[in-house]
Amino acid sequence: MQRFILRKKNQIAAISAVLIVAGFVSALALGQEQIGMWALVVASLLGIAPIAIQAYQALRVKVVSIDVLVTIAVSGAIIIRNFEESAIVTFLFLFGGYLEQRTLNKTRSAIKELTEMAPESALRQTEEGQFEEVDIEDVDVGDTLLVRTGAKVPVDGTVLVGEGHINEASITGEAIPVSKEVGSKVFAGTILDNGTLQIVADRVGEDTTFGRIIELVEEAQDSKSEAERFIDRFSKYYTPAVLVLSALVWLISRNIELAITILVLGCPGALVIGVPVSNVAGIGNGARHGVLLKGSEVIHDFSRVDTIVFDKTGTLTIGNPKVADTRFYNEDQKSISSYIASVESESDHPLAQAIVEYFSDVSTLPVSDTDVIKGGGIVATVEEKRIVVGNAALMEAQKIALEGEIAADIAHFEKAGNSLVIAAVDGVAVALFGIRDQIRAGVKDDLQRLKRLGVKSLVVLSGDNQGTVDLVASELGLSEAHGNMLPEDKAAFIKELQSQGHIVAFVGDGVNDSPSLALSEVGIAMGGGTDVAIETSDVVLMNSDFSRLPHALGLTKATAFNMKQNIFIAVGVVLFLLLSLFLSDWMNMTIGMLVHEGSILVVILNGMRLLRYRLRKLT
Repeated sequence: MQRFILRKKNQIAAISAVLIVAGFVSALALGQEQIGMWALVVASLLGIAPIAIQAYQALRVKVVSIDVLVTIAVSGAIIIRNFEESAIVTFLFLFGGYLEQRTLNKTRSAIKELTEMAPESALRQTEEGQFEEVDIEDVDVGDTLLVRTGAKVPVDGTVLVGEGHINEASITGEAIPVSKEVGSKVFAGTILDNGTLQIVADRVGEDTTFGRIIELVEEAQDSKSEAERFIDRFSKYYTPAVLVLSALVWLISRNIELAITILVLGCPGALVIGVPVSNVAGIGNGARHGVLLKGSEVIHDFSRVDTIVFDKTGTLTIGNPKVADTRFYNEDQKSISSYIASVESESDHPLAQAIVEYFSDVSTLPVSDTDVIKGGGIVATVEEKRIVVGNAALMEAQKIALEGEIAADIAHFEKAGNSLVIAAVDGVAVALFGIRDQIRAGVKDDLQRLKRLGVKSLVVLSGDNQGTVDLVASELGLSEAHGNMLPEDKAAFIKELQSQGHIVAFVGDGVNDSPSLALSEVGIAMGGGTDVAIETSDVVLMNSDFSRLPHALGLTKATAFNMKQNIFIAVGVVLFLLLSLFLSDWMNMTIGMLVHEGSILVVILNGMRLLRYRLRKLT
């Protein structure tokens, strides 16, 4: 019976509203005071039923909740035959609960939208080479899957065959389609706008990026912040205090109506709901914009950060070396390019692969007599020409002169932070390549946004050489730069900052970043990083989109401020109502309850503003 009544709270509220209107119309318009009184009595009894059940359930676990206050107050109003007050108070309380639940459901819509986006089936390749539709639960790592135009990508995987454009808004928050080709990574829940792809499943089920998004955001919304824990403690003592105050007022004044009114007006409903609404709305906004905030506590800590420490590779930079500078010392660039591309295709070294990518549109030639020199480069024959590609040490060992113009270029390239690759044909140096990890597009503007949001110090720590790290710091305008740092060195640096009173956030993507991510007040992982980094962190920037970082910081600051606003509104309204009750003649239970429920609506609407939060652009 109790469950049935609690399930029908909204319907009870609606019936109470009809009975209240009918009661006042009967008494005031039709002159039927007896009918009007009984309508209000029934409305009071109906309305108090779910509230009394909730009060009983709270008392069973030794909690004196707001429902206890309202139950006592309404019971007292019925005893003193103030049926108008009791009916209106119960209706307003139930209606406030309806608004609260409706709003929380709306703020959790980000999770609902995500779960609805989750794919339910996939086209899996059979042993005969055909594709059949299977439930997503039946897909295993290593399976080959077919994705057609308009379909959802069922798993995290790698493209084996085909090309197309995928809308990754469910992962990154950006609706601009991303081009995919053989070797590209794809994510579960994204949509293939055009083309046809065959992919191999790398992650399935809850292990996919999409699955982890849902899991992490659900966990975050269930957690409690410091502010919420404070309010729980406050309510624990506040509710009995109101009961005691009401009892004292009755003992002194013998005015039972005044005592009951104190119980009603003292309900801290807006205080209890205001902070959770802000937190849930903030976390929901983050989920929609590619930012996973792992809990309400993270919001509190992140909003106070004054120092952000960055790993360099894979965070400020792409993490994939590319050819940045080139010089040719022979007019026949087409042939030389073909020779170099052909020879470097024989190597899997990252610098060689960078050159192969640079010459992706160049035709390759047959290569023979290949000799890979460990730590040096590669020597081979192409069209009966002896090709040497590698570093300066290999050129010296092969008796290839590096003088004059090329020597000056080598010095210039090194100063720019490049790793050098030199190419020679038949003993003569013909080309020089400067290869370096590229800074992420837009990072400089994003760092400026962080400064505008109140971050005082931006620091880069890297295992790379100091010269390269200094160049990155100089280009991006960072406060400090430290190279040649091992994982334990990074952790020690963060401890030193914390000992100086700084609130530190660390941004990284690798296994070696995990100690620093765990040690800092806020660990922020790039979503394309390692599982260990993502699990250790407090915040995840999906798809390694660095531009999400300023949005995340701005969002947490806005959420923390929104919480303070709601606390101020809630406490202010209660104080106003109680003072008005003692110092004025116009305040009564009905007016007070109307103002009280209005304050609940105000804090709910204020919290919901966070769902629309977007960081302002630089001007």
